[in-house]
Amino acid sequence: MKIDFANLQHQYQLYKNEIDTAINAVLSKSNYIMGEECDLLERELEAFTEAKHAIVCSSGTDALLLAMMALDIQPGDEIITTPFTFIATAETVALMKATPVFVDSQEDTYNIDPNKIEAAMTPKTKAIMPVSLYGQPPDLDEIKAIADKHNLKVIIDGAQSFGATYQGKTDSALGDISCTSFFPAKPLGCYGDGGAVFTHDDALAAKMRMLRIHGQEQRYLHKYIGMGGRLDTLQAAVLRAKLPHYRKEIEMRQQVAQSYSSKLANTPEIVLPKIKPDRTSVWAQYTLRSPQRTLLQEKLQKAGIPTAIHYPKPLHLQECFEYLGNKAGDFPIAEKAANEVISLAMNAFLTENELDFIVECVRA
Repeated sequence: MKIDFANLQHQYQLYKNEIDTAINAVLSKSNYIMGEECDLLERELEAFTEAKHAIVCSSGTDALLLAMMALDIQPGDEIITTPFTFIATAETVALMKATPVFVDSQEDTYNIDPNKIEAAMTPKTKAIMPVSLYGQPPDLDEIKAIADKHNLKVIIDGAQSFGATYQGKTDSALGDISCTSFFPAKPLGCYGDGGAVFTHDDALAAKMRMLRIHGQEQRYLHKYIGMGGRLDTLQAAVLRAKLPHYRKEIEMRQQVAQSYSSKLANTPEIVLPKIKPDRTSVWAQYTLRSPQRTLLQEKLQKAGIPTAIHYPKPLHLQECFEYLGNKAGDFPIAEKAANEVISLAMNAFLTENELDFIVECVRA
């Protein structure tokens, strides 16, 4: 049996008429950058998330940059984040000439541990950037309480969690600025690159709208040093075609995850993912932990079952961050997770037969 990790082709075939019609409508108008589809998508994203402002942009990475530019992060400022995430989280901090300051993970969710944040703070700390890892929001009440106490901003890296909820609200509607990615393999993905930033703050929203178009207030009148962060109209059209199906897909992804967890319960040498009771996950990944990861991955590969490791080397041990002076052992939970995590196929369209086959091979 051949298993498709993300099954994007199956999804396309399901929505083919809607997606093709949306793309052809853009082609017929030939308005390829920030066309009317982008404006319509922003209104629909605001309705979906209940964030006051949604600003679409060119990628999840650029969304993080826009957030920091809007908050006027300066060289030498420090931003607290996690070492167990995709590099874009800390890479964008470094691109701003600010300093990423890492805080270890929680062992059960792999999200940043809020109990360790204050110990990492200095007078240079300007913001906290938690990640909603694998699709589950972090402990936002605790993080926001620390930020309020020390007059810090909270930038939520929700690249993996669009549509996930924390205490009944989407994580796009929480934080000073929340960011997401529409990379094709994300739970809601376009057919190229794309992203968005969300905020309730009118001034920040206005600034980010200018920053994504080279700081432009009016055509050829530039209020800020900005960037080329515009979204392609074709990508907006694809997202608009897929968005009406997304709530149902989230439910389907949650059902797949529940099925995995039920069938894999009590499997020796396997730690199942944990979702805290006051939040939901969109299951960007279904990630196990096992001290026998290498053997497990090899056995699954031989059976034709795709896997992935998100992420095999924490950021504080990456060569590009050697200048920060961190070393092995500094963040032991993140390092343990990096050595043991393995992600199984996760998409809304996995069948029971496919799930049973994957589970049988894992348990074996």
